[in-house]
Amino acid sequence: MAQSPVRPDAKLIPIRQGLIAPSRPRDPRIDAFRGLALMMIVIDHMPGNPWETITVRNIGFSDAAEAFFVMSGIAAGIAYSPGLARWLAGESRLWDAMAPMWRRAWTLYTVQILLSVIALAVFAWSATTFYRAELRQMHGLSTIYEDTGGALLGLATLRYQLGYVNILPSYIVLLLAAPFVLAAGLKAPWLTLAASALLWGVAGAYGWNISYFPGGGAWFLSPYEWQIIFVVGLMIGIRHRKDQRLLPVSWPAVAVLSAFLLFVFAWRHIPALADVMNHKMAQLGALGAPRNFVSHDKTILALPRLLHILALVYVISCLPIVTRLCASSLAQPLRLMGGHGLLVFGFGTILALVGQILMDVEPGLAWLPWVLPPVAMLICYLAARVADAARSGRPPRRRQHGTTGQGDAAATPGRASRV
Repeated sequence: MAQSPVRPDAKLIPIRQGLIAPSRPRDPRIDAFRGLALMMIVIDHMPGNPWETITVRNIGFSDAAEAFFVMSGIAAGIAYSPGLARWLAGESRLWDAMAPMWRRAWTLYTVQILLSVIALAVFAWSATTFYRAELRQMHGLSTIYEDTGGALLGLATLRYQLGYVNILPSYIVLLLAAPFVLAAGLKAPWLTLAASALLWGVAGAYGWNISYFPGGGAWFLSPYEWQIIFVVGLMIGIRHRKDQRLLPVSWPAVAVLSAFLLFVFAWRHIPALADVMNHKMAQLGALGAPRNFVSHDKTILALPRLLHILALVYVISCLPIVTRLCASSLAQPLRLMGGHGLLVFGFGTILALVGQILMDVEPGLAWLPWVLPPVAMLICYLAARVADAARSGRPPRRRQHGTTGQGDAAATPGRASRV
């Protein structure tokens, strides 16, 4: 991310493990882009609506899920790295640094279970109400009827996941591992990134994933591969905390990566070019190249998707106009929703499933796909406003050791780590 200016009157806490935590406003890009990613997830999770054409997946290979993981990693790096830095300096216990992340992972687990149960209930009710038995077969729901005991056990262990309710499990696993990754990143960031890249390469080559239970298949987003963009986000967050960049701004690099993004856009939309490139990838695969290098598979975060999101993040982070736009009043709804990410994610997930059902039940209503996504986004925004008003009315939290007051929103794990 681009370097944030520090106010002249900002008070600094002592340097710990090279980590400086100035009291400064929260970077508007973090919440704005996370809010944007969440809204794109809502749109993309209602397949067949016309708004899909304006989401990020139509300009390249990656989509809102990759953006969500990167932004969540950045926020976690900003929020939780000071605690690990204090532990590395011998000023606190390891548990004090780890506990906030693991408590957050538990919260995400409870939300995942709640969303799964609500989804099961919504589809079961809809199947009965609209006399559409096929609704009980969608997104893997049939397992709950065919093997109820196994499905309930799988639900509790995150190994039974419903379609479109399968993003959080991988994030939960990565958040459990985050204390160790952050500690390594504070000591040796580039070695940590190299280890993450190695894990991505080996896991993709050998098809590592977590299997579903009961039944066959595996997690929709393999944590072994998706960890790489989360780790990149963590390393960005650590540097951002010190008002530094993970990679310096290089305009020649911006030009090269912008050309790459344009090439990917052309690959995505020019059939003749797509045929040539995909054929070349298939030839490499036939020669023995690992599948994660020669496919577009989302589950294993294949190389074209990975390179696209990394290039996109770097180019966007180098453009000063992006910061100004994200700080503008026009982006306030996105910042608000990004700041209440878990709430918005939960509402968006259920509303998207309801939208799927309505479009399936009423396929003849041409206006329905146009209306449902904006209505869902409006509801998410209103939910975030209510939550923000409720939070603003609470008495301020007791300052934790190492935080610098209200101005440093990113220093408070409870705020900065909202999914």
